[in-house]
Amino acid sequence: MPLRSDWSGEYCPIRRSLDVLGDPWVLLIIRDALHGRGRFDSLRDNLGISEAVLSRRLSAMVEAGLLTQVDYRDGGRVRQGYAATEAATELLPVLQQLAIWGERHTPMPDGGGHMAMIHERCGNETKGAHTCSACGEELTADQMTWVKPWKETRDRLQPAGVLAEVN
Repeated sequence: MPLRSDWSGEYCPIRRSLDVLGDPWVLLIIRDALHGRGRFDSLRDNLGISEAVLSRRLSAMVEAGLLTQVDYRDGGRVRQGYAATEAATELLPVLQQLAIWGERHTPMPDGGGHMAMIHERCGNETKGAHTCSACGEELTADQMTWVKPWKETRDRLQPAGVLAEVN
């Protein structure tokens, strides 16, 4: 999924990673997939992204191994949504570190609030991205809840392969 150049054959692992993850939409789509919100309409509406751009990103992310297509029922129809793969769930520390950095180094808009990252295994808020600052355990998506006061939500993250939405 090259954005500016094809860096897939580079020796530098940062360049190869950016070849796949360098588009900001990719990390936002992964964030929503980790929340189990992988239906096309939900992704489009939540992200405010055009259908054409979303369709291209989803195809590229499936090809890159970040998302997998999963069937779900919508009334009497079977449709396909998108769920995070193991490769995508391994990006949890990156997403959490981006949240930590954003809270420290970017201004909070009016009406916002601190996003708490709760490690469900110990029940405490963690200040760490990779390991829980309270208990020291490695953090995984299926053990995390993000509390977003600006949305008044408490979202439990999902393990690989799960599409959590229910109509």
